[in-house]
Amino acid sequence: MRGPSARSTHPRRVFCGGGTARLKNAGKIKATTKAKNDDWSQGSSDATQSKTIVRVRLVEEVGQSAVQLWDDVREVISFIGQLGLAMVKAALHPSTVRWRDTLLVAEELGVNALPIVALLSFLVGVIMAFQAAVALRQFGAEIFVANMIGLSVLREMGPLMTAIILAGRSGSAFAAEIGTMKVREEIDALKTMGLEPVRFLVVPRVLAGVVMTPVLTVFADLFGVMGGSVVMMSLGFPLITFFNQLQSAVSYGSLVGGLVKAFAFGILIAAIGCLRGLQTGSGASAVGESTTRAVVSGIVLITVTDGIFSVVYYYLGV
Repeated sequence: MRGPSARSTHPRRVFCGGGTARLKNAGKIKATTKAKNDDWSQGSSDATQSKTIVRVRLVEEVGQSAVQLWDDVREVISFIGQLGLAMVKAALHPSTVRWRDTLLVAEELGVNALPIVALLSFLVGVIMAFQAAVALRQFGAEIFVANMIGLSVLREMGPLMTAIILAGRSGSAFAAEIGTMKVREEIDALKTMGLEPVRFLVVPRVLAGVVMTPVLTVFADLFGVMGGSVVMMSLGFPLITFFNQLQSAVSYGSLVGGLVKAFAFGILIAAIGCLRGLQTGSGASAVGESTTRAVVSGIVLITVTDGIFSVVYYYLGV
């Protein structure tokens, strides 16, 4: 038999269940923490990578826009040279101009646009007269509404409204017509037959725009003044009083200054519409894009040119 000393040499091993559970929990927490750290580092790296991609794309878009702008400027300069040369040839040799097409374009650009130009000019005159009367009534100076209508319509609103209407109506039509010809490869056919597209298509439209835009501006001035006279009569002023005040306020210089603006606007509207049509690419949406660009470019150039004229007239005292 074994004695007590023998049993004491082999002590019992006692396992604690709570300690084992704590070890397992600590291991799980450590693994979870490690996974979260890995996810955070992965997310931060993805965010950094996405920011880098956005910056690269931004730089690419800016570069592409700059290249497109430079190409557009080069095409505009080249087109101006070609158009100038074609206009000089047309002036030296009038028989080379397609006058029948010029008359048709003038009818479409001028005669058919007269109703909308007259209506909008009359409404603009009425609106401006009413707005001016509200302000001048505080000082008992409603009679000076005639001065404001005469100067603003003859020098500014008449040419500007006419040009904007023609840019949206005729400039877009020019771009759509020539753009459709470009998509159907009719422009290439003209070049194959030895015909210059600028002389064959652009010159008649530019001549029509140069002639008809000042004519429409005269009608716009007339209907704008008529709108102001209607408002003055509704305020109790006789018609003869309105015209006497108008005659004392405006001069022939105001009318001529507006017509010079209209002359420049006509060249811009026709030229930019034809240019955007010649720049039409291939595809179903190419004509629509050219039409949109023609309208936007025309309105922007009209506004910039009008600002230049205003500064020049100010320093010339016109």
